[in-house]
Amino acid sequence: MRTILSACLLLLLAAPLQAQQRTYCNPVNIDYGYTPIPDFAAWGKHRATADPVIVNYKGDYYLFSTNQWGYWWSSNMLNWHFVSRRFLKPWHKVYDELCAPAVAVMGDTMLVFGSTYSTNFPIWMSTNPRGNEWKEAVNSFAIGGWDPDLFPDDDGRLYMYNGSSNRYPLYGVELDRKTLQPLGTRREMYLLEDWRYGWQRFGEYSDNTFLDPFIEGAHMTKHNGKYYLQYGAPGTEFSGYADGVVVGDHPLGPFTPQAHNPFAYKPGGFARGAGHGSTFKDNNGHYWHVSTVVVSVKNNFERRIGIWPAGFDQDGVMYCNTAFGDYPHYLQPNGDSYFTGWMLLNYQRPVQVSSTLGGYLPNYAVDENIKTYWSAATGNKGEWISTDLGAAGTVHAVQINYADQDAEFLGKQQGTYHQYTLYYSLDGRRWKLLADKSNNRQDVPHDYVELPQPVKARFIKLENIHMPTGKFAISGLRAFGKGSGAPPDTVKDFVVLRTEKDKRSAWLKWAPVTSAYAYNIYVGIAPNKLYNCIMVHGGNEYYFKGMDKERPYYFSIEAINENGTSRGGAVVRSE
Repeated sequence: MRTILSACLLLLLAAPLQAQQRTYCNPVNIDYGYTPIPDFAAWGKHRATADPVIVNYKGDYYLFSTNQWGYWWSSNMLNWHFVSRRFLKPWHKVYDELCAPAVAVMGDTMLVFGSTYSTNFPIWMSTNPRGNEWKEAVNSFAIGGWDPDLFPDDDGRLYMYNGSSNRYPLYGVELDRKTLQPLGTRREMYLLEDWRYGWQRFGEYSDNTFLDPFIEGAHMTKHNGKYYLQYGAPGTEFSGYADGVVVGDHPLGPFTPQAHNPFAYKPGGFARGAGHGSTFKDNNGHYWHVSTVVVSVKNNFERRIGIWPAGFDQDGVMYCNTAFGDYPHYLQPNGDSYFTGWMLLNYQRPVQVSSTLGGYLPNYAVDENIKTYWSAATGNKGEWISTDLGAAGTVHAVQINYADQDAEFLGKQQGTYHQYTLYYSLDGRRWKLLADKSNNRQDVPHDYVELPQPVKARFIKLENIHMPTGKFAISGLRAFGKGSGAPPDTVKDFVVLRTEKDKRSAWLKWAPVTSAYAYNIYVGIAPNKLYNCIMVHGGNEYYFKGMDKERPYYFSIEAINENGTSRGGAVVRSE
């Protein structure tokens, strides 16, 4: 009896701690499957997914993405539950599965369709997706489509959009709502104009030197009678991968590019990229945008998922807020902001480790680059990493980003899990338990620990107990909270150098601030519409190549350190 009462008491005590979690941190912490394609794993097996779509169905959120052999649902956008499901026919290759799926809610029915130009791919339907009950709505969708999107309009009509090419545009067509077959032929919606819009240029440096840019990932949102057709460009491998939007008065256009473009953009920081996604509303009517985060180390298509607050301003301009987009955010706004204000406490701070594998050096775990990582020599219990915050600060949360070193899996693996313990200390000698995941049975590749109560600490130590596969490797051990010092000074001498040679591009320079570890550059089409943000670490210049050559732009900059941000400087106009 005493054992039962003790167990009940522990459950009661644990319940409020779980209920208190109000924040999340990108990349989204879900059990990403490993790439199922052998050719994509030639440089090392690794987790990968992309092209996400989230729909709100009967108050739950459903997340579908590429090559996962299933999907996730959540009641709160924090705890995601995987549902194992093979949607493709048994005669396809063993690693084939939904690629860049279209998901739509039509009445009380959810529809799912994957990328294909084959006519033997079905459209699936369900009125109980949480229970994994599906049947074929259409056994064979006549016209197929790569990177499709299904859009049920509120007037009872249904449309499909698709396209993934560096030669052809996005297309749209109306479908019969009963038969789900096309009514007429596809029409051209929009083709990239990289000669005008700098952000559409292909490559990590937006230079078009390798290939022409790709347009892909169509998604339609209707707001106040206007139709916002979203698309991804210029390539999923790059930090500048973003979502643009064109606007029209009819689901099939004509469409005009929105002045603020791209509307979802995150080329800097730890989790980079905000392209090929979808826009949805939460249960409180707030807009969100879910999109692809770039890793691209072991393969170009090594990617993750990020979720960002989004919306429309009073002028109908669609935007996505990625400022501090990989720092802890509230799921419900605190006043007019989702950002917690918890700063990164250990950027480029000293690190100690139990062992090191080759050139995977310890400080790669604190350099704010998801592409680099530290790896221990083994995946054994007892391997550890400790980060010095430099001074005692108030820690509110810790994010643990695992890297795939010598992973052994292909495809979706059930029953994988991480186990670890997390400690904190003021002197590096006497340690206290911060989080105990020694009995964890979940796969948490980007685990995020929001503390029920903040703690004073100078050192954070992560000790491995169990890895799902491979070595104990960390691309980001990130401590968030408030430092004990002063925010940085206001940035001085901020200049934007834009010439007639190529007005899509500019060279941004500013006087360095000694106490800053990074800067946020805000960019927009008007002084009150600085909706895009670029985080720059370790420098006082940035080559920005994302402008519309026919439009003036406005810029502002703030300095960042572990204690907060500087006061913003004057807004700079560039013709």
